Amino acid sequence: MSAPSIDATVPALRIALLGAGTVGTEVARLLVANAEDFAARVGAPLELVGVAVRDISKAREGIAADLLTTDADALLDSNIDLVIEVMGGIEPARTLILKALNNGASVVTANKALLAADGATLFEAAEKNNVDLYYEASVAGAIPLLRPLRESLVGDKVRRVLGIVNGTTNYMLTKMDETGADYAEVLAEAQALGYAEADPTADVEGLDAAAKAAILASLAFHTRVTIDDVYVEGISKVTAADIKAAQDMGFVVKLLAVAELTPDEQGVVVRVHPAMVPRSHPLASVRLSFNAVFVEADAAGAVMFYGRGAGGAPTASAVLGDVVAVARNKVRGHAGYGESVYADLEPRAISAATTRYAINLQVADQPGVLAAIAQVFATNNVSIQVVRQDGSGDEAFLLVRTHLATDAALSNTLEALRAMPAVRQVVGVMRVEGEVGH
Repeated sequence: MSAPSIDATVPALRIALLGAGTVGTEVARLLVANAEDFAARVGAPLELVGVAVRDISKAREGIAADLLTTDADALLDSNIDLVIEVMGGIEPARTLILKALNNGASVVTANKALLAADGATLFEAAEKNNVDLYYEASVAGAIPLLRPLRESLVGDKVRRVLGIVNGTTNYMLTKMDETGADYAEVLAEAQALGYAEADPTADVEGLDAAAKAAILASLAFHTRVTIDDVYVEGISKVTAADIKAAQDMGFVVKLLAVAELTPDEQGVVVRVHPAMVPRSHPLASVRLSFNAVFVEADAAGAVMFYGRGAGGAPTASAVLGDVVAVARNKVRGHAGYGESVYADLEPRAISAATTRYAINLQVADQPGVLAAIAQVFATNNVSIQVVRQDGSGDEAFLLVRTHLATDAALSNTLEALRAMPAVRQVVGVMRVEGEVGH
């Protein structure tokens, strides 16, 4: 097979790369290694003209030293057509992206934190300057997820997005489920293997997943959602006992990102928290550092996206997919899909969410306790699905699983249970997702 022919009269698109860490280095390598293929796919050569880094003295494998610069501003002022931002963080990334957009360059970014915090400013600048802002790599690495939401499912009505979007926490919870180890043990293992950072806060406290959830919700529901609109619980309080209790009931614990329409369809609730998932559910089989997301829509039903959600090569794949799409738009002289926020739904608190609870209670071993507890649930309009009693005497426990109810009603039920003399301790509480009917 012959190499694709390139029209030498078509000028190259000049590309600036901001950041040369694991992802940036892989992006630069692939741009050079696959230059002929990219040119054929785009209709013009792609020329990497500079790479902005903090430390120019550090060698980057696969990146020519003369491409490196510490002056990102000067690089962006050198007649750039397309900017790839993989430096991360809020600043200086926001300032540099805005400069690129205002200079007439399209931007491809993987910066979930910035998009979730202040995406509106960036999208408005892109629209004003008639250029593209693409960000497939910001959520779920190599998994094609955002583009299907933006393009393939745009003719449908999305009701719910549910998934695992953080590989670190999924690795840790998988290990806890498979080995019985406690949180501290699996965190140390994840750090030793490079899955978790030395400071794992963003992952284990759910902040990384929350940023991704905000981006997913914005796309799915045509509404601006920021990370401040997302309810967040991490996994740092999940114990080996919680994992064992879930196993005994036929469930597995996952850190889930959930974005859903409210029943009145006037609002959206976005939340990140540990949840029990039935072992029969496809999300239960998503192990280790893999990600998976379900999108539930009126016509399409449930659609699942699965793959590697992080890492240099998978993330670079998503970045370069956007680069090709944006470059094609440049060659054709138009911008692609912009921000869609026409729905303008109200971001609502988790109290408006509809979910199920699993509640583990240590109770007094005496007549009438079960009936009294059942009455508390009924008073708060929460229906009991299953009750299991274990032990006796000082070790008497009730494990209660509820039917669907608002989180507000479930929270009120918990408060009332804690006030009961017969309830010695609320040992554990966890939301349940993925059962039939939700």
